[in-house]
Amino acid sequence: MAEDAAVDYTLNNPDTLTKYKTAAQISHKVLEAVTGWCLEGEKIVSICERGDKLLAEEVGKVYKGKKISKGISHPTTVSPSSYITPYTPLSTDAEEAPTSLKANEAVKIQLGAQIDGLGTIVCDTIIIPGEANKDDKLSGREADLLLATHYANELLLRLMIPPGLLASGTDEEKKKAASEKPITQSKMTHLLEKVVKSYGCNLVEGTTSWLFERNEIEGKKKIVLSPPSDGGKGEGVPEIGDVWGVEMGVSVGTGKIKTLENRPTLHRRTTITYQLKRPSSRQTLSEIVKKFGTFPFSLRQLEDERAAKVGVVECVRSNVLRQYEVVADKDSAPVARLLTTIAITKNGIVRLSAPPAPNLEQYKTEKKITDEEILRILEQPVARSTGAKGKNKKKKKKLAKKATEEEDEDSSDEE
Repeated sequence: MAEDAAVDYTLNNPDTLTKYKTAAQISHKVLEAVTGWCLEGEKIVSICERGDKLLAEEVGKVYKGKKISKGISHPTTVSPSSYITPYTPLSTDAEEAPTSLKANEAVKIQLGAQIDGLGTIVCDTIIIPGEANKDDKLSGREADLLLATHYANELLLRLMIPPGLLASGTDEEKKKAASEKPITQSKMTHLLEKVVKSYGCNLVEGTTSWLFERNEIEGKKKIVLSPPSDGGKGEGVPEIGDVWGVEMGVSVGTGKIKTLENRPTLHRRTTITYQLKRPSSRQTLSEIVKKFGTFPFSLRQLEDERAAKVGVVECVRSNVLRQYEVVADKDSAPVARLLTTIAITKNGIVRLSAPPAPNLEQYKTEKKITDEEILRILEQPVARSTGAKGKNKKKKKKLAKKATEEEDEDSSDEE
């Protein structure tokens, strides 16, 4: 404990960012592999098992011999078309184990790695290859859904930049920009709704982005988009030094949600302590604490899957464990979801782990964003260029426009 207290885990310590980036590299590598495995007819449980095995292998290759914790910050989950939350069935569940992927459906892949308790999580939405997209072209509602999700995600990232952080102009102008109030979460929802409605889609209600901290993926601050009528209010504002898990959820339906009757298989340890009565519960909790700490895990990752299904019952009832219900679109409409782990630095947003940038030329739709305010925000970079090209911009005014474009490209590469 004393050793932990002596370590600076803020972004002021370069080692912290290095650990986040190392975890992100692993997350990206495994996401790419899992994406390749997602084909028509493949069983979801098999893909999840392979993904976790690869995550463990890649984590084992880094920081060898170091006395630090490392592992999986989020198990591999593969959520079918209308499913919103991460889905990871069990091989011992006769009803759900056979669940396989269908051609042309929107599938959400989520996973993550952690180094020294510093976790990155990434989620991407892909369309399972089929006749409708065999030439890598997407049209119709699938194209509308992915474009709406992509642009809404890009807008949200820009709305999270602290006021004045990337301001240009005189010192007085920068000071004025920095004094502006952060954008409210209701305003965020309002602007994002304009984006998704441009493509005939809706935000998924209650889509939540969380502040990430060491050993904690649901920190003290959160952003709740399209909050449900029964609560779910956001707290806090993004600031320099923060690490966030930024989530975007979009539906081609109404965006309303429902809880399914599927067995909850995704859990996470809480900070609540309780004297468990059953030996099986204590044994299960002991394994969870040792293997996963306070990061999410799937019951299939435990030594004995059948025993785990029994052992977690008392843990959940006593609130020692939180179980994540399986939630889907109320109208069973296709849903897309993205999750990006970002760091907010003095130079703007660094995308630590992020879904791959889509090839927008693949999407064919007549719908587009026309709102000038939104288009203006989307044109803004998420980070300040710190490379040589930024300096050359000052020297060569006649190349100002080109330099600006390169600046955006540089920011993307650095992120």
